[in-house]
Amino acid sequence: MNFKENDLEFAALRGVTHLQLQEQIAIFREGTRYANLCAPAIIGNGIHRLSDKEERDLITIFHSKKQYLDLLKFTPASGAATRMFKFLFQYLEENNTTNNTNASLFLENAEKFPFYKEVKKIVAKKKNEGKLPNGDHCPFTKTMLDKDLLNYGSTPKGLFPFHKYSSHNATAFEEHLFEAALYASVNNRAKLHFTISETHLQKFTTTFKNEQKRIEDKTGVSFDINYSYQKSSTDTIAVDLENNPIRTQEGDLYFRPGGHGALIENLNEQVADIIFIKNIDNVVVSEYAEEVALHKIILAGKLISLQEKAFNYLHLIDKKEVNTDLILEITEFLQNEFGLKLTPNLETLSLNQKIQYVKEMLDRPIRVCGMVPNKGEPGGGPFWVKEENGNESLQIIEGVQIDPDNKQQQEIKNASTHFNPVDIVCGVKNYKGEKYDLIKYMDKKASFIAQKTIAGEPIKALEHPGLWNGAMAYWNSIFIEVPLITFNPVKTVNDLLKPAHQVTS
Repeated sequence: MNFKENDLEFAALRGVTHLQLQEQIAIFREGTRYANLCAPAIIGNGIHRLSDKEERDLITIFHSKKQYLDLLKFTPASGAATRMFKFLFQYLEENNTTNNTNASLFLENAEKFPFYKEVKKIVAKKKNEGKLPNGDHCPFTKTMLDKDLLNYGSTPKGLFPFHKYSSHNATAFEEHLFEAALYASVNNRAKLHFTISETHLQKFTTTFKNEQKRIEDKTGVSFDINYSYQKSSTDTIAVDLENNPIRTQEGDLYFRPGGHGALIENLNEQVADIIFIKNIDNVVVSEYAEEVALHKIILAGKLISLQEKAFNYLHLIDKKEVNTDLILEITEFLQNEFGLKLTPNLETLSLNQKIQYVKEMLDRPIRVCGMVPNKGEPGGGPFWVKEENGNESLQIIEGVQIDPDNKQQQEIKNASTHFNPVDIVCGVKNYKGEKYDLIKYMDKKASFIAQKTIAGEPIKALEHPGLWNGAMAYWNSIFIEVPLITFNPVKTVNDLLKPAHQVTS
């Protein structure tokens, strides 16, 4: 496609090159590639179920090693809380003329939400001032969502009150600090990184400043917090149904955020020995926090154990202390631990070719991913996937990556037993202590094309390979079953009524 000169200048201001624009148009025209599922990853075939002894051993490994390691908790927290209240916005728009069961559940349990007293106080004040109209069918909900009142829909999700304690309301941001103190601190110091919207920076820094002393006094841990924003250079253009670029009223190219996969750029800038990844809305009240933290420690212990073995093999290769027996040992390690289906012609290779091959397979970033039993939550899951070169590997695949018209692929999807809760522990340094360039381990063809609308008109939007999907496609992965208590996302405000978000004592 021939872009105008001012298009290229406008894109360059965002950090987007002419080549990237052409590549994006090519993806829209050619379509994205569906994943080629071989089988669901299940217990005993892709997912490990640890014994009590294995868990105890991994906990011991973590605690014996962590004081020598640089730990970091990485939390994607960019979104506003708007989608949490989607059904309540609809309820207000329809003036309660339809049977909105979610709204009914919300209003029937309003007193259980941590923001109840604040909302009721403002409702009473506005009524006394005569600023709420007669016949308003739901002053409580309107007060929450009205842009001139509390405007909760524009609140950063991480700073929305999730939990009601006797002394205060806790945000998801605060709960992540308490959680970090339990498993991501070394020598009473915890490092955290949040990816946020740039417009929310002041709100996050002010919140931490106001709560810092109370939290640090209670945990005995000091917090080193950094923030980053999704880069404008990762934004993508949108097109109409004929793949022509959408433009703004001013005639400029219309750019959209490129999805959470764009955050691989932010993750790539972090330097630590172990990085814990967990979404901002997946937290629990304090009575469950230690149990949740225990399973993070188990995953981290497994990562340390895997790294020690892989690094030892790589050092032996560098020292040229390799023979046929060691090659066999390494291949068994790659197959048994990471589930890698190695090239079938391995036996036909010379010793030097085998050494080069296993070194390449070993020398990759490592991720240990918790997987929970599937209870019907929307999102990705663990699968065996055939890559373009014919190799099979373990991947986390989203539903949109699976061909909806392919009966066999849909049968494999439906046979899946586990779900990806985004509970990932990452090793991003190599055996020499150097940080990997994570961009080199992406499957750039695993993009998403999403159907959206602008001003009521249908458009196509492009999203980068998901952060834990195609963006980590060529990492060495291990999937471990973790209990459901570790997965408590808040996708709608009614999720705060679930036991993991309700304080009982």
